[in-house]
Amino acid sequence: MIKRIDRATWSRRSHFELFNGMSMPYVSLVAPVDVTPLAETARAFGWFKPLLWAVTNAANAVPALRRRIRGEAIVEHDLVHPSYTALADDEVFNYCTVDYDADARAFFASVDAQTAAIAGNTELIPDAPHRDDLLFISSIPWRKITALTHPVPLDPPDSFPRLTWSRATPDRGRVELSVGVMAHHGLVDGVHMARFFEAVEEAAAALPAVLQAHTPLDASRE
Repeated sequence: MIKRIDRATWSRRSHFELFNGMSMPYVSLVAPVDVTPLAETARAFGWFKPLLWAVTNAANAVPALRRRIRGEAIVEHDLVHPSYTALADDEVFNYCTVDYDADARAFFASVDAQTAAIAGNTELIPDAPHRDDLLFISSIPWRKITALTHPVPLDPPDSFPRLTWSRATPDRGRVELSVGVMAHHGLVDGVHMARFFEAVEEAAAALPAVLQAHTPLDASRE
């Protein structure tokens, strides 16, 4: 489902017009996020799939990150989905798109299938040009990051949020990583980014129970 924002009565109308008129209307922020509850899950599934689920879940919890610019219109999706980067071959990445699923195990299976599908394919697969219900997601699992920029279109700019996380770093019983957000400032402010970071931590805390709730019966008997 898609909701059309009435720009005439929208509380952000003047803010949108200000930033949308700039040649570089994007805002970017990197912040530390506590993902300690995912440490045990990562031992079973690795870090990527649990973090992809948590980040997508968190983005869906923030309406500003579900809003897109369509010509002169602003729309808000009920649900947005990850288009993520995965290494294909020879240190070259490719794009994978999956539908978000609140059932984390079903989501993990979709990610496995899409990631396997691009293995060895170094010819870049473009994102679906007709879709604007996507989040552009990447990870930098080799290092801790403190700042980040992305290549972005400027004429015209787009409204896809770009989300990135760094290497998870254990420290005295806690596991922390840096999460980056880059978004169109006409739609997204610092307060929305802060809510997103909080939502990532909430999703990370909730995921173990979500996985347990969707454990197949035969697996639960092992």
